[in-house]
Amino acid sequence: MAEPIKTKYRVGGMDCAACASKIETAVSRIPGVSEVGASYTAGTLNVVYDAVQFSAIQYAVKSLGYSISPVGPTPRAGNDTLHQNGHDHDHAAGHLDPGDGPWWRTRKATLTLACGLALIVAYLAGRLVPDTGHFAFIAALLVGLIPVARRALAGAMAGTPFSIESLMTIAATGAVIIGATEEAAIVILLFLVGELLEGVAAGRASASIKGLADLVPKTALLVEGDQTREVPAAGLAVNAIVMVRPGDRIPADGDIVEGHSAIDESPVTGESVPKSKQVGDEVFAGTINTDAVLKIRVTANASDNTIARVVRLVEEAQESKAPTARFIDRFSTYYTPGVLGVGALVAIVPPLLFGQAWSEWVYKGLAILLIGCPCALVISTPAAIAAALSAGARQGLLLKGGAALERLRLISTVALDKTGTLTEGKPQVTDIVGVGRSECEVLSLAAALETGSNHPLAIAILARAQADKAPIRPAASARAIAGKGVTGRVGGEDVFLASPGAAAERDMIEPELQAVIDKFNDDGKTVSVLVTGSEVAGLLAIRDEPRTDAEAGLHALKAAGVGVVMLTGDNARTARAIGSKLGIEVRAGLLPEEKQRIVRELQSEGKVVAKVGDGINDAPALAVADIGIAMGGGTDVALETADAAVLHARVLDVAGMIDLSKATMTNIWQNIAVSLGLKAAFFVTTIVGVTGLWPAILADTGATVLVTLNAMRLLGWGVRRLPIAAAPAA
Repeated sequence: MAEPIKTKYRVGGMDCAACASKIETAVSRIPGVSEVGASYTAGTLNVVYDAVQFSAIQYAVKSLGYSISPVGPTPRAGNDTLHQNGHDHDHAAGHLDPGDGPWWRTRKATLTLACGLALIVAYLAGRLVPDTGHFAFIAALLVGLIPVARRALAGAMAGTPFSIESLMTIAATGAVIIGATEEAAIVILLFLVGELLEGVAAGRASASIKGLADLVPKTALLVEGDQTREVPAAGLAVNAIVMVRPGDRIPADGDIVEGHSAIDESPVTGESVPKSKQVGDEVFAGTINTDAVLKIRVTANASDNTIARVVRLVEEAQESKAPTARFIDRFSTYYTPGVLGVGALVAIVPPLLFGQAWSEWVYKGLAILLIGCPCALVISTPAAIAAALSAGARQGLLLKGGAALERLRLISTVALDKTGTLTEGKPQVTDIVGVGRSECEVLSLAAALETGSNHPLAIAILARAQADKAPIRPAASARAIAGKGVTGRVGGEDVFLASPGAAAERDMIEPELQAVIDKFNDDGKTVSVLVTGSEVAGLLAIRDEPRTDAEAGLHALKAAGVGVVMLTGDNARTARAIGSKLGIEVRAGLLPEEKQRIVRELQSEGKVVAKVGDGINDAPALAVADIGIAMGGGTDVALETADAAVLHARVLDVAGMIDLSKATMTNIWQNIAVSLGLKAAFFVTTIVGVTGLWPAILADTGATVLVTLNAMRLLGWGVRRLPIAAAPAA
């Protein structure tokens, strides 16, 4: 018996959990398919099947309005031409995935624009020639309704009869029947706009990991004897020797075989201060060589290096993530057929079984259908979400759609990165100690040596000198000594800004001074020793300091009953120092996969986890968390992988997001209660003969107005966030 084939496809136009569910239902009905998994965040479809032609899968997906193409060469099955060629020519010729081009070139954008223009034309026609207004709005409605209705029909034939498209089709048709043609046209337009916005967000999410590959240089300098030549980095073999110049990114994972330099590992570990590396030390692809020429022996193929592993982790996490489906789509599974069934029963049962008048009960049945028209339900939930997203955006909170907004209220634990999240991400000079010289003079001499350097520690020293207005004299013969420090002549003196280890090699550090250095190190600070001539002139301590609102932000989360933990790639001593200052549990020295593992462990304990970070190293954990939140000053990959972003980089805003989510979901439940409550009340009055068609119409219209006005209250949410922002530090 042939072993089942597992194939991955790229699906275009899939922008919500409901889309993924429809595709899974349709494909699972194909004979020979044993397993289906669709991920709208990753834009992928995984199918396990036995002897199924790709054309069958293609037809099932495309009939629902989505595009599909194989990811890479496609396994052959039967006599399928597409399988044999490994290409989907139809897809290549005409369909645009969300991540393959600008959103305004997609079919959804074209349809939304056409519907909007048709609505404007209908309005103008009605104003200029009133007798044509009704027919003009019907024409405008059909522009958007026909494609939606076709998708509803295709979904019904594929096993999803009561989809959101079915709901919209019924709502629009019902509105036309009761004479509210203009309302029907506007409802369809709003639905298309919402679909378009979801498509844009999904397209950005599915493209999030593309930036990871850009970290690894395209070429490398391969060492062959005494010569070097430029070769593609992707083709480097294990054990090949490559040369990496200062300022270049390292092209592969490997071990240093020659040279001594400082390596900026922030893309992998998030640590802001470069690490000194020498012969025998391990280096990672995508990290930056800052000081001196290195020769590195490659230890992993391009498909297996650190960045490639991060890419795989993000992809797997996105494919396995199952965000909450739209409430309205879930509810419609029972609500819509229930309304239709009740309306039919009201119309036919009394006349058939009890001899009642057909005209009376058909009239009541029609009234029931009008009462049950889902317009208010369809509009109210997206209206609340749109208002909340708008209010959040004005406060610097970016949420990628309603699913993320809904999940945020359930968060029980927040895991935060250190560098660039809880801290500023920029080292600062925190302490200056003069030994026989003033602090200003120590700072001035150190800044003189560091002038022109782009090293993070140099930038910190120069920034402090500028802030303190310390005079900076020109330095002569300034040069870096790899792994030791910077030396030169300033004002006729030999000056050496050294690491403590380099100064200790010259026996310059007295026990009392060593105790001061040890205290700084215990506080997580990097120390530089200033040497003039043969004597120590002073010390400079440097550390990446907490954000000004970090302590208050953590207090706000704890006050809301949310647990907090720090996950960082930085060294344990520095992390513990920051964690102690902020009052947060610390887990340090973590690689990207370890951060992801800890998030999964927290989830296995029943916790709903939000991960907050700003770097490439946070991407896998951001993707696997229930909610990933990127800090606004972070990398593009972190911002794109996350479900939400704090654009103003305030820790307090994480608590603000949770508050916004709770407020939004309260508003939505209020809307549902108003809509269903009015319908229930008018259902009873219609059955007993108190109300008829016109009150039924007013019930639906009134419910729509009420829930929309209620949703708009969320636009003032920012005021309700202030008490959280003003919370005192713990």
